[in-house]
Amino acid sequence: MNKAALISGMADKAHLTKKQSEDALNAFLEVVKEQLKNGEKVQIVGFGTFEMRIREEHSARNPSTGEMITVKATQSPVFKPGKTFKEEFK
Repeated sequence: MNKAALISGMADKAHLTKKQSEDALNAFLEVVKEQLKNGEKVQIVGFGTFEMRIREEHSARNPSTGEMITVKATQSPVFKPGKTFKEEFK
């Protein structure tokens, strides 16, 4: 499913126009991004949690040369599904 199909599905389920659904989805995505950038997590009970995870600096081997290199610490956004959401697929 791509973004356009998601917007169409949201419009059908919520009895909204596609434009209203697109605006709602874009607003949701912007709020999630802003909160993650501010170091906050977004928890939606029954669905899951969006949060930032930090990968510590570590050593790794360059596969083409075999040389050991240091990989810098990084942050990346992750989604952790909630218990209720996961149980829907058992």
